[in-house]
Amino acid sequence: MNGSLVDVLVVDDEPSFLDALRSGLEREGFRVHTAVDGVEALNSVATIEPDLVLLDVMLPRMSGIDVCRRIRQMSQVPIIMVSAKGEEIDAVVGLEVGADDYVAKPYRLRELVARMRAVLRRSPVGAGAAVIGDDDELITVGEVALYPQRHEVTVGGEALHLPLKEFELLEVLLEKAGRVVTRERLIDEVWGHDYVGDTKTLDVHIKRLRAKIEPDPSLPVRITTVRGVGYRYERVG
Repeated sequence: MNGSLVDVLVVDDEPSFLDALRSGLEREGFRVHTAVDGVEALNSVATIEPDLVLLDVMLPRMSGIDVCRRIRQMSQVPIIMVSAKGEEIDAVVGLEVGADDYVAKPYRLRELVARMRAVLRRSPVGAGAAVIGDDDELITVGEVALYPQRHEVTVGGEALHLPLKEFELLEVLLEKAGRVVTRERLIDEVWGHDYVGDTKTLDVHIKRLRAKIEPDPSLPVRITTVRGVGYRYERVG
C-alpha cells in the first residue's frame, strides 16, 4: 500500500465486469490492478503486493480455489472470493483454504465496498489497522497460548500457524473463556459491525480453527457450540 491509497487486485476473466468494477472502485478511492487468469494473479500478488485481492472462483489456467491456496503459502493478504450464484459452494471451499470472505454475483457495489473495508480494517496490512495488545501480553487457557501482538499461537508448546481471521476468532474466544460468545458478537469483533455477509463465513472459520486446535475436531472439547446462540471456549481446553 502506497500512501493513503489502498491497492486492490481484481482477478476476473470477464473484461466488461473488470472495466465496470475498476471504475466503481476507483470512484471509492481504491487503486485497482487487474488480472485475467490464475497464473497472472499469482504473479501480480508477488510483484504488486496488494492490500486486498478480489478473486473470482472460475478462472482460466488455474482455479480461484487453487490461486487462493497458493497465495496463502506466501502471503496473508486479505482475500474475498467472488462467485456466481451457482458457485456458492466453491466460494465456501475458498474460505476453507484461506479466504477471508466471499460475495456472490450479482452484488451491489456498496455491499462489496463495505465488505472490503471491513476486511481491511481487521487486517494488519490494511489501512488504519488497529494494534491489539502489547509485546508482553499473553492469553492462555489450558494448553493453548496466544500472543496477540506477535501473532503467535502454541498448542501444547508447539507453534501453530493461523490465518488472520482464525487467529482473531481464537483471541476473542480465549479472552472470554468459559462464557458464551454469540455469533453476532463474534462477527462484530472479527469482521466488523458493518459486515453484511451471512454467517456461513463464521461457521467455516470455526470449523477450520477446530481442525487445528482440537484433539479430535469431530468431537470438540475446546470450542463448543451453544445451539442457537454461539460458541464457548471451555476453560479445560
